[in-house]
Amino acid sequence: MNQFTFKRGLRTTLLIMIAIGLVSMVMTFMGDDPMHTRFWSNILHNSVFFTGIGLLAFFMWSVHITAWSAWNVVFKRLWEAYALFLIPGLILMLIIAAGIWGGWHNLYHWADAESVANDKILQGKSSFLNKSWYTYGTIIVMGLWIFVLLKLRGLSKKEDTAGDMSFKIHHKSRIWAAASLPLIGFGSAVVIWQWVMSVDAHWYSTLFAWYNAASMLVAMLAVTIMMSYYLKSRGYLGLVNTEHLHDLGKYLFAFSIFWAYLWFSQYMLIWYANIGEETIYFKHRLDNYPVLFYGNVIINFALPFLILIRNDSKRKLGIMVFISIVVFLGHWLDFFLMLKPGILHTMHELAAMSGAHIAGHGGFTAGFSLPGFLEFGTMIGFLGFFLYFSFSMLTRAGLVPKNDPYLPESVHHHVE
Repeated sequence: MNQFTFKRGLRTTLLIMIAIGLVSMVMTFMGDDPMHTRFWSNILHNSVFFTGIGLLAFFMWSVHITAWSAWNVVFKRLWEAYALFLIPGLILMLIIAAGIWGGWHNLYHWADAESVANDKILQGKSSFLNKSWYTYGTIIVMGLWIFVLLKLRGLSKKEDTAGDMSFKIHHKSRIWAAASLPLIGFGSAVVIWQWVMSVDAHWYSTLFAWYNAASMLVAMLAVTIMMSYYLKSRGYLGLVNTEHLHDLGKYLFAFSIFWAYLWFSQYMLIWYANIGEETIYFKHRLDNYPVLFYGNVIINFALPFLILIRNDSKRKLGIMVFISIVVFLGHWLDFFLMLKPGILHTMHELAAMSGAHIAGHGGFTAGFSLPGFLEFGTMIGFLGFFLYFSFSMLTRAGLVPKNDPYLPESVHHHVE
């Protein structure tokens, strides 16, 4: 079957997931501190994570077009569908930006005018860390991504009816894909610094954007593997065979190692240099979040490395689905560890300035020290929304791009 049908049972399941997320967010809001920091931090966490999955799908799609790669053609419509999530992702990030302008949350220390006035470091970074840059930078960068993405998507769909003109259309796709790569490369660094790194406003790392992108990429590959197996079990993606899934497994294995390389490089260089402004990030997490800190490496490196190092593991359904679920959750926890400690610290700093008392200071804080049921419930809701949107996009084009000039090569793909 080439045309995906979004059946009622699947719709109902995903709507239940979305409902779980909404209930979790309402419960979080009702039991939160006066500024609803846990509520807003959960929205930021999941918005960045799932928008990042869409962005890295766009990146991988563009990379393969630019490189004249053929093996991924039989499932490239999955990456197209994920990439289109950048559109609702922009809306989600603008909701966060609106919260900065409206004073609805205190996710970012630099957004508090009194803090900036009394802090030389925040003053020095204020030309970049300010609500105007956050808002308009997000609009400009993501707007450019979406513009190029829609151009590529239109050309991809046009190939389906182009017949002999498909080569000419594919050549245009290659131009747009090549143009998208520097936009994604430089633009992602800008928004990652704004969205994620600036929750620890006094800290910086030149490797941080790379590290974020690697985490998003592994999560995206895990979703691709799980979605491919699901669609095949429903009679779709008949041209996707063990060879394609084996290569996706190799990607998951390789980029898990790449993520670990970046994790180690960032940690080792900061530890070795022993510069106070840099070491504070890791000291805070080692002292107060040891389970998450060490668990991050075990889940996202040790497990996929040990399980996928065997060649035949990448050809076994059970193993591939299991490790995909593990690393997907692992990289969601990775973003939790990037965001929550800095946000909690900001919450206590601002509370101390105002003379207010926030429960949990210096000890376990629900939703920050470790993710609780409400965090997982919110993630389930966002995941349901992401999948609902992706499945909806899959209905708008054939699952197999029948006139893609590289389709025959992809169909006969074989791993030696």
